Order: sequence, then structure tokens, then C-alpha cells
Amino acid sequence: MPGEPLTPQLTGEQPPALPARPLSLIDSSRAAHAASAPPRPPRPALNTNHPHEIGAAGAAAQKRVSSTPTTHVPPVIPRLNGRSMTMGVDRMPSRAASDFRAAAATATPIEHRPLDGQPGSSARADNSAPVTAAYPDASRTNRSKPYIGKGVHEISTNYDSRVFDVCGGLVCTTGTYTRAWSVLDGELLMSLAMGEGMKGTAVAFKPGENVDEEGKRVWVGNNNGDLLEADVQSQGIMNTKPSAHGRHEILKIYRHYNELWTLDESGTLHVWGPDEKGVPNMSHGPTQSFRVPKGHMFSMVVGDELWYATGKEIRVFLPTLDGRTQFQVLIRPLIQDSTGEVTSGTLLTSDPDKVIFGHSDGKVSIYSRKDYSCLGVMNVSQYKINSLAGVGRYMWAGFNTGKMSVFDMEQTPWTLKKDWQAHKNPVVRVAVDRASFYKLDRCQVVSLGADNVVRTWDGLLQEDWLESEMKRKDTEYCSFEKIKTLVLTWNAGASTPHSLRYSESDATFIRDLLQSSNSPDIIVFGFQELVDLEDKTATAKRFLKPKKKEGSDQERMSHQYRDWRNFLAQTLDDHMASGGLYQILHTAPLVGLFTCIFVKADLRERISNLSSAEVKRGMGGLHGNKGAIVVRFMVDDTSLCFINCHLAAGQTSANARHNDIAAILEASLLPPQRDPAGRVDSFVGGGDGSMILDHELCLLNGDLNYRIDTMSRDTVVAAVKAGNLAKLLERDQLLVARRRNPAFRLRAFEELPISFAPTYKYDVGTDNYDTSEKKRSPAWCDRLLYRCGSGRGRIEQLDYKRHEVRVSDHRPVSGRFRFEVKKINPKKRAVAWMECQQRWEDLRGREGEGEK
Repeated sequence: MPGEPLTPQLTGEQPPALPARPLSLIDSSRAAHAASAPPRPPRPALNTNHPHEIGAAGAAAQKRVSSTPTTHVPPVIPRLNGRSMTMGVDRMPSRAASDFRAAAATATPIEHRPLDGQPGSSARADNSAPVTAAYPDASRTNRSKPYIGKGVHEISTNYDSRVFDVCGGLVCTTGTYTRAWSVLDGELLMSLAMGEGMKGTAVAFKPGENVDEEGKRVWVGNNNGDLLEADVQSQGIMNTKPSAHGRHEILKIYRHYNELWTLDESGTLHVWGPDEKGVPNMSHGPTQSFRVPKGHMFSMVVGDELWYATGKEIRVFLPTLDGRTQFQVLIRPLIQDSTGEVTSGTLLTSDPDKVIFGHSDGKVSIYSRKDYSCLGVMNVSQYKINSLAGVGRYMWAGFNTGKMSVFDMEQTPWTLKKDWQAHKNPVVRVAVDRASFYKLDRCQVVSLGADNVVRTWDGLLQEDWLESEMKRKDTEYCSFEKIKTLVLTWNAGASTPHSLRYSESDATFIRDLLQSSNSPDIIVFGFQELVDLEDKTATAKRFLKPKKKEGSDQERMSHQYRDWRNFLAQTLDDHMASGGLYQILHTAPLVGLFTCIFVKADLRERISNLSSAEVKRGMGGLHGNKGAIVVRFMVDDTSLCFINCHLAAGQTSANARHNDIAAILEASLLPPQRDPAGRVDSFVGGGDGSMILDHELCLLNGDLNYRIDTMSRDTVVAAVKAGNLAKLLERDQLLVARRRNPAFRLRAFEELPISFAPTYKYDVGTDNYDTSEKKRSPAWCDRLLYRCGSGRGRIEQLDYKRHEVRVSDHRPVSGRFRFEVKKINPKKRAVAWMECQQRWEDLRGREGEGEK
């Protein structure tokens, strides 16, 4: 019944579990060997201590390795079933880190209580854990690829491969071939053709007699239910077990200490115990066999248990060598109706009492190993999670988009620590190599994509750690200064300085703005629609007319930009001279957009690395009637970036605006910083300065065109007149997207709370919202947003207000800011860098000892 506690039971699902095989039916010599197996040798184990925050290997030039098929063919196994089932991304085995052997200390003992012979129930557990609606904080995401320091970064399998295993310096994939490579130099060490109509569907490295024997042999299961054992060095088939699973395709091979478990599509689970040498031996047949339900989606070994998912349901089983312990642990399967199907799972070494599952709808569910309760459900992504892996306190995820992400689960809310495009096609599987510390003195994470490429990543995220640590210590080697900045954004509606100057109510707008700004060091004017974009016919003609006829239009537009530049410069000279002379730092036009930046003369000599770029988003990205102007420069050793935007118009075009801003922020526009030290000092998030979010201090302004949803024009106007702005802001498209859409790129920015009325759309020359035939609803189209890449509060916004200028249908919006910029002392920096390197080596050593 719903709400009943989850309890163990003796029997199981439909179909019921097979009874334990009587000991008399088990080969007596094998039973004796299993009972008297020697103690396991020391192995790399899960570290249950909390790891320190650690980060990504240097982004060295990527190496690519390809393999060539060989003619080496294993002995023919008697074929009972000639079918060949192609394994898709959704069905391929997806073993998590816990599939690798783990020290017994990491497993939480679980009490299995008998039920006095009561029959089992097939009812599902009615678990309705709360779903955390908020997505992980992505405002400080690092975008660099965590390449590992030594060895090759990618290996092309050159055939359709969906299954792999990794052990130390070796990675083995299977499919129509079974191949093994060295991850140190990319050398192809083994290549076996599986035979006509045959394909490998599961693979695992066989446990060794001691740690030095690990990684020498692999077990491979195929689509015909056969098992074979191959030696990597000799490329020879050392053992075979034809029809080990009858005619059923083998889906998974699990590692459990010195045992191997094999699972087929019919639900048969074989346990292969150790022989007299302490390793599994397929020659004698399985030590025990069990039955689980059909419909396998994902499964993994957790301690001594098998957690097994079909659709949304998760069952827990306890396979044993003697078969005397109840096999099914719970009466009812675990399920969360609020999630999609289970696709993946993992454990975290920092918190091994929790089992984490990924779902097809981008959610993550967390279960307790102590009482099997669901501890919570988290929104992680809008995309399907194909695979999960745990390293320390970090959860690595591979998505159907080909991207990989790293989440810090100890932060509240979770933080998206890294996000990068790992593969061109969906990520098939991500696995942590628990043997890599012992074998290679490093922690490597391996991913396989549907692009048939294996890639290795730095599980300790060294480069991320060093960058974060240097920024944390920057007060030890930097001096800081605050500079005042004024930013104005205004959709001028084709207004000219002349129309502004001769408007009785608006003539003093620019003068009053400047004089009330407390003599800023930097002044940024961001205009939109300095040419008439409302006349769509004229705009289209301008874009489509032959090049030779464009001259007059370009001259007229240039004349308008020049008029505004001269007007602004003259106003500064006339009314701001007492606070210091201003110089024009940069001007940049783009079909209506115009950015004009002034700086004080005494600041100009401290500015370097000035660059600008444009992003065209109008007419499918071909024209600049919509888009952005990007200007970046350095003040001392701090990078600043200013973005002036005009996004897609229209009440129902929110998604188009989302796409515009994503294209702007994701474009590589600017000259990159080649010096690695310069990147660490002046850019953030693993960036090189080529993208907007690489910069330490970013300020975005413009007519973003976000509207107020699901309210009529009259309702909005009435709310504005009543001063009920909170009601309207709840439905502001930009604010709603920041709350609900994890992919919305402006989530990385902050905005001071809005306390002024909507700035769009007015009848020109009046204070009346649009009374034309279209009667557009008022909205906060004109915005200022900022981002401090270091997360250290080095941007402070002092005010955020609109101005009553009536020559346009938009009201201007301005903000005053304090930017904190730094100057590096090279000698002190060198000392700090050496200290960080030493701390990293100490940290890596502790992590290695814990894993070994």
C-alpha cells in the first residue's frame, strides 16, 4: 500500500527470482575454492574522505590517435543465435565509478530482515520526494576543457563502439572489434575481430591476482550470449564460454572485488566467483545464477548490492556466492513519478552513503543506502543525462548534446563548475578510472561519444584549482583601486542631437546626466536605433540594394554617428572640464547601434589591449539591424568588457531573444590571450579573452526587448499607474527566464532591482503609453546588467534609473558603478604561484594516497 515502509523480503518480482542453486549442484571444487580464496591484494579504492577542491589539466594542444583494423580473429565460438542487435546510446551499459573495486570500508552495512515467510508484494513504493526547481548556479562556470597533462587526449576507435572499460594505462572498447589502447601514447595494443554477425556488447577488465596483474586481461560478452577472455599483450583468446547466457545478448559485466557478474537481456545474472588463484574463471561455469526483471535500462554495483533500473523503477538485489542470502532486498521498487526514466548513476567518494541517479528529463535523484529513502530530486539540465561519474565531491555528467559538465554537490545550491563540448555526438558513457592513481599517479576520467572517440580528462581539475587558488590569493600580490563608471542605454528612435537640443523639455538631458554623475572615470554611451529601423521597407531596401548604391546610405549613417560623437564630446568639454579632461577611447557603429566610450585623460595611459567586435543577428544573422557591439580593454591588469545590444522585437519572440543573447555571449569575437600566465591573471572561467564571459568585469546594456507576459495592455497600464510594479516584474520575461531556464545565458549576470516604470513604449513627445493602432503593452525593454567573473563583489552599482526624455518612444536608463581594478606586483605574484604549485602537489599526493 502507498506509504508502507520499504522492507526486505525473501521472494521478488514478476517473474519471481529463481531459488538459490543447491550447494550439491555446485561443483564441490569450485565451492571449496570460493570458500578458501586467498585474501584480496591491495587495490585502488574509493576514498571516503572529503577531497579538497581540485581542478583541470592544462589545455595543451590536443593529440588524436587512430587505429587500423587487424586480421587477428579469435577462435570461432559455436553460434547459437545469429542475430545482431545494435545497441543505442540509451541501452548501452553505463557503469559508474562504483563498478570498479572498492575497499570494503566504503560499503555501508545494510541490515536484511526476514519477513517470517510473508509473501512479497509487487506494488511500487510511493515516494514523492520534493523536487528542487532551481537549477545549479552557472554564473561562475569554467569553460576550458580539462585535458590531462600527459598522454594522448583522444583516441578514435574507427568503428561503431558503444561500450568500454578502463584500467590504469589501458582502455578497451568492443563492438564488431575488441580493441585496447595505451592512453599514454595512443598505441593500439590489441585488435580482435568478433566474427561474422557477432559483436561485443559488454566488456570489463578481469581482476588480477595482484595489483600488478590488473589490466592484463579482459572479459567480453557478445550478442550471442558467449563469453571470451582475451590477453591484451599477446592479443590471444585465453578462454571461452560458449552460450554462457544461452542465446541471450549479454548487456553488462560488473566488477565486484575479485568477482565478475554478467547480466543478459532476459534477466539472468551470473556470479563468477574466484578460483584457487583468487580470480574469476569462466571455465567452470558461474558460481551462482539469479533472475532479475527484463527491461534493463541502467544498473550499477553499490557495495555488495546491485541497483537495477527498468524505466523509472529501481530495484535492489544482493547477489552472493553461496546463494543463501535473500536476493531481493526490497518488497517494492523505488520510483519517483516526477522524474523521467533512469539512464545513469554513480556514487560520490565524499559521501558514499548516497546513491545518485540521472534521468532522461535532465533530473537527478538521490537515495539513501541506509533506508533506501529518496533524499531529493534536483533539476540539473534540460537535456537527457546519458552518464554520471563521481570524483570526490564532484559529479561528472555526460549529455545527449555531446556536452559534459561537472557539478559541485556540496554547495547550496549546487554549482555548475565546468561545462564544455566533449564530443560532436551524444556522450555514451563517462567513467572514472580507479586504477589510474596506482598505475599512473593521476586521476583520469574517460568518456566515449557516439562519434566513436574516446577522450581522457583530468579528474582532479588541476588547471581550475590553480586558477581559483591564484584568484583567491590575489590580495597578496595585487594592489586595488576603485574607478567610477557611468553607463547610459537609450533607444533613441532615430533622434538626432539637433532634435534633442531644440526640444524644450529635453535639451539639458545629457548635461544634467553628466553633472549629476560625480565625475566618473569612464563614461559609456550605448545607443540603439540611431537610424530609423521602424521603417521596415526602407530598412529592407537598404540591405538588399546593390553595393554601388549603398554609398549615400553609409555616408548618411556615418554622418549621424559623427554628429552624436561630436555632440557628446562638446557637452563633456563644456560642462565637465572642472573634473578633468575626457578623451574619446573608442566609438563603434552597427546599423543603428552606436557605442561611444570616454575616459579621463589620466586613466587613458593605463588602458591597453583595446579591441572591438560586432555580432549581427538581424535577418538570420546576416545584417546588423539587430545584434551587439562588444568593446573590451584592460585597465592595469583587469579586463573590462562592455556589450551594447539590440535584440529581437515582438511580444512573443522571447525565444528569439534568448537565442540572440546566447549567440552574442557564445561567440569567439576578440583576439585571444596566448600567454597562459596572462590568462590566469586577467581572465576568468578558463577563458583566453576571446569570449565576453572570459572578462573579469562585464557590463551589458541595451534594448533587450523583453516584455511582460500574460497580461493585457490595459492591465499593465493600470498597474503602472497604481504603482504596482511588483506584479508586473513577476511576469517580466527576462526575470522569469533567469528563474526557470537553466540555459538562459543572462543567468550569469546580475541586475539591480527595478524601481522605475516601464521604459517602453510611449507616444513620442508625451508621457502616454502607446495609443497607436497597435497599442503595444508597456515593458522594461531597456536594461543594464553586470557580471563580476571572480565572484568577489568587484562591481558595485550605485543607482539604476530612467530619465524623462520624450523625443523617443523609449526612456533612457542609466546606472552609476564602481569597478575595482587591480595592478599585479610581478615578484609577489611569482611567490604566490610557487606556493600554489606546492599546495597542489601536496593535495594531489593526499588524493593519490587515499585512492591507493
